[in-house]
Amino acid sequence: MRLLIGVVVVMAFVPRAFADDLDAMFGPPPADASWYAPQAAGANWRGFYFGGQFSYSDASADFSKATQSPIAFALRNSALEDQFAPSNWQVLGSASHGAPGFEAFAGYNFQFEKLVLGVEATYDQASLSVQAPNTPISRLTPADSQGDSYLVNITGSGSLTQLDFATLRATAGWSLGNFLPYGFAGFALGHANINIAATVSGEQNPPAVGFCSAAATPPCAPFSFTATAGKGSEWLYGFTVGAGLNYAVTQNIFLRAEYEFVQFSPVAGVMVDINSARVGAGFKF
Repeated sequence: MRLLIGVVVVMAFVPRAFADDLDAMFGPPPADASWYAPQAAGANWRGFYFGGQFSYSDASADFSKATQSPIAFALRNSALEDQFAPSNWQVLGSASHGAPGFEAFAGYNFQFEKLVLGVEATYDQASLSVQAPNTPISRLTPADSQGDSYLVNITGSGSLTQLDFATLRATAGWSLGNFLPYGFAGFALGHANINIAATVSGEQNPPAVGFCSAAATPPCAPFSFTATAGKGSEWLYGFTVGAGLNYAVTQNIFLRAEYEFVQFSPVAGVMVDINSARVGAGFKF
């Protein structure tokens, strides 16, 4: 909230002070310099516009279910998976990573007196990366229906790298003179590298205490499986919601501050959401 108030104050005073300095140095602008003229009350927001913003984004990724499918596939048709479901044992957790970035945007507004409706497309070059925390698990199962027991060890790894995203959103605002507070909602598209790996190893029919030995009856049967998910180029689909504030410096130039939340549907079992704060400027035709 303090950041937003500070941005509003800067929007309100810095552009006017800068314009006054220009007048003092070079004289007032010519009468036809509509690009320079400060926006009047009841600003006209109708038309095409484009611009750029500096952003800071924080991506959170939940990897807790990412190893379920690959482990279940590796242990398919096994008594171990059927009766004890080690695919449901959680070895990866959640993590987050924040980074600065740059966003480009373009859109078109329709205006009905003070109501301003529009559509806008954005692209945020954030290159976010998240590494999953790993907590290996080692468990000794009870005997199954055949009298076999298992010593099971599971470890894994997960990463999401080079995450960039774009949005297509509908906007709605209310013109308050030179200010335009607005909200938006729409579709989000992301692109990232997602890599999940899990290793399941252990021994069938281990003795009640200790590790497998040659004297065990029946003999112990060690096993090891490695499973992977994800790939180096994944598309993510989701939604975006947020709010912002535009300030008309002139009839064609405006400043902007906004907050955006993006959430993607799970990909390779990984749930990703992004919180972004931005400040920037745009040009309206």
